[in-house]
Amino acid sequence: MYHMKFFENLGYYFLFLKGLLSKPERFNVFRKQTILEMDSIGIGSFGIVSLISIFTGAVSTIQIGYQLVSGLVPEYLIGRIVRDSNILEFSPTVTCLVLAGKVGSSIASEIGTMKVTEQIDALEIMGVNSANYLVLPKIVAGVITIPLLVTYAMVLSLVGGAISGVLSGIINPEYFVKGLRADFIPFSVFFSMIKSFTFAFIITSVSSFHGYKTEGGALEVGQSSTKAVVYSCMGIIFFDYIISQMFLQR
Repeated sequence: MYHMKFFENLGYYFLFLKGLLSKPERFNVFRKQTILEMDSIGIGSFGIVSLISIFTGAVSTIQIGYQLVSGLVPEYLIGRIVRDSNILEFSPTVTCLVLAGKVGSSIASEIGTMKVTEQIDALEIMGVNSANYLVLPKIVAGVITIPLLVTYAMVLSLVGGAISGVLSGIINPEYFVKGLRADFIPFSVFFSMIKSFTFAFIITSVSSFHGYKTEGGALEVGQSSTKAVVYSCMGIIFFDYIISQMFLQR
């Protein structure tokens, strides 16, 4: 029964995407809404992304340095491992999991409140494609701003790692920078961006879908917000594996 419910919701989700992916009727309104959503998602998440990135880089440096404490391993490898782990996994995945909680719950509760207060029904009566009008700007804004936040998180995590390594005495800053530069593969950044765009679409579309299908009152809005976060996180973890399997398998 649960499996049937899952596939039923999955079908509704794809129909929901089909309904919103059409040309906006008034491009000026769409552009204005997109800019507002970019401000909400990007600037609104700047602080929490900064905090998480610094401490993720700092903790990864301490833990990797602890495991490579023997003198048999070159010291600069700490910087190299911190670089690769943050660029390939920590920055895109951890950042998007956090954004699924912050951005996803906000989107679901906003649209869910509009649904239960019949504002969406009013738009439909006026002949407006409500999904396109309300949801598409959020998806476009998310796909633009979340990869930028992930790029910022990459840089800040490496800075946090360097500061942590120097303050704790684990590694000399010259060796850390040498490790950051050693055998760098630009594809790592490209791979991270693929994950970021995919996760951004998952967060915004799944959260909008759960908000859009809300029925009832305030209690159901809270339940939709919770479902949005849970299913967004599940989608991020699932596609993290799929994308890694596709692009990193040799």
